[in-house]
Amino acid sequence: MIKVFLITIFLFISIAARENPFFPSEGEKDIPITSNIDKSFPKLKRATIQLPSYARVMKKVTVEYQNLDGSIENKSIELDNSIDWHLPIFISQSYNEQTIEIPIFQNKISKKTKFSYKSIIKIKGAGFYISKNNLKIVTKDKLLRDFLLVQPHRIVMDFKKEANFRSYIKKISDSIFTKIRIGNHSGYYRVVIELDGFYRYRLKIIPTGYLITVI
Repeated sequence: MIKVFLITIFLFISIAARENPFFPSEGEKDIPITSNIDKSFPKLKRATIQLPSYARVMKKVTVEYQNLDGSIENKSIELDNSIDWHLPIFISQSYNEQTIEIPIFQNKISKKTKFSYKSIIKIKGAGFYISKNNLKIVTKDKLLRDFLLVQPHRIVMDFKKEANFRSYIKKISDSIFTKIRIGNHSGYYRVVIELDGFYRYRLKIIPTGYLITVI
């Protein structure tokens, strides 16, 4: 009888034993494990993200990081700010790093010329002037239609007039407006304004003609 009792106790202990006695009996897979192995990564100095030309508002910034135990998590900050897609987004932990000047047209406009218009093209009966994201067309010719095309992004404007001039192409540097093409058609002439990215535009009638603002 004693032998049967001892055998029963032995079998019970064997069944209850665990493979690894150094972990709790439940949830041992959920315990985070760190390592003393040195897995060095280069220190973060500066990283940049260039947004596409149709980006206009920064809504959220999310950072994904790796913990000591190898798990991956992320943190986000909610934003609602307008942005200029010409400028890259910087990620840095260096407070002493000097700011790098970005050679884009916004930085080349001085305070004196910030709101002044620059003459680009003059043809018989029309003049074209630009200032940042504005294009002013000084003319008495009637605008028949205007519309937007892509690849490349461009504004097309047709003016009523029996014009007699050669087709004209003007390339523009350091501007949202990269090229203006003017050509004759039967009963009207066409103005094609090429842009450096994706935009919407507003057209306003002004006393001297028309004003285009790209946004």
